[in-house]
Order: sequence, then structure tokens, then C-alpha cells
Amino acid sequence: MTEFEVARAGGRCFVTGRELQPGEVFYSALLDGVQGLERRDYSADAWSGPPEGTLCHFKTRLPSKETPKKTFVDTEALVTFFERLAGTEDPLRRRFRFVLALMLLRKRVLKYERTIREGGDEYWEMRLMRDRSLHRVLNPSLDDAQISELTAELSVILAGHAESLTGEDSAADGSPTDGAAAAELNAIDAANP
Repeated sequence: MTEFEVARAGGRCFVTGRELQPGEVFYSALLDGVQGLERRDYSADAWSGPPEGTLCHFKTRLPSKETPKKTFVDTEALVTFFERLAGTEDPLRRRFRFVLALMLLRKRVLKYERTIREGGDEYWEMRLMRDRSLHRVLNPSLDDAQISELTAELSVILAGHAESLTGEDSAADGSPTDGAAAAELNAIDAANP
């Protein structure tokens, strides 16, 4: 299985090379590099917007050494990443998109509409609530090992965002609650206390 490897915050500004200080606000951009996903960190004074080819970007703060690390996510960054992965044929990116859809479903940014079965594949039709647009998301039928891997990789990618991943249980709104989806939601919650 192909894996995305994304580095944690490097502690240095990509533009100036200056070391970022604990507690300092900075920006990160995730780009599609030659050898996979590439993360670039920018000090607030060097940030002039996302560079061309950015898949997603976010504003974050370098944690203090003494402070326990908490994983937070900017909802807009999640939506942008989710939308940019639409239409991909790459199996790993499709799995990332599915896990992102589950996160957005939990945050009530996406609403489950129905399941569509086509040619042996299962798609979940989901509505993006901010603009009411419909999105089809392939259910890749992930096993526990794949769920753990993707959750860990997404946790690294999304570490340091501004809004909490925790939210209300989505089962009350009629969304899928099969065993795999429930396991994925539990894995995401476990990785994001």
C-alpha cells in the first residue's frame, strides 16, 4: 500500500529559514510534491498566501514544549482538502477523501443523503451544507489496519488546526452506522482526544 508521509512542523520558516518559537503563530501549506505530499511552514510575516499547487493550508501555533499536544482542525481546511481530492482515481487519495468525509459528517458540515451501488462499488452521496452541493464519495471498505494507518497519517497532516474534531454522534441524522464506519469514527476520535 502506498503511504503519504507528511512531516510534522519543521520549526523553521520555509522562506526566511528563521526558527519558529514555541507559541508563535505560523502558516502551513500541504503541496503535492515529486515524492508525495510536502509540508511547508511559513512565519506569519513571510506568509503571502498559499503557494501555487497547494492542496490545503492552515494557520496554526507552534506548541510549547510543556503543553500537551492537542489535535485541532480548521473546518475550512478540511473542506478544501476534501474538495481537491474529488475525482481522483488514486486509491490512497480516495481513502483519504472517505476519512475526510467522515470527519466532515461528524462536524455536520456534510450530510449523508443516500447510498448508490454501481458496478460493485458503493458510493455515499453527501450534501455539503454551506452551499447545498452534492458529492459522491467512494466507500473503500477499509479494514481496521487501513483505518489506523489513514487516521495516523491524517492526524499528522491535520495537527495544529484551530477547531476541535470532536462533535455530536452522526447516527441521529440517518447517516450510515455500519461497523466499518463506526470503527473509523472511533479511530478518528481516539487519535484526536
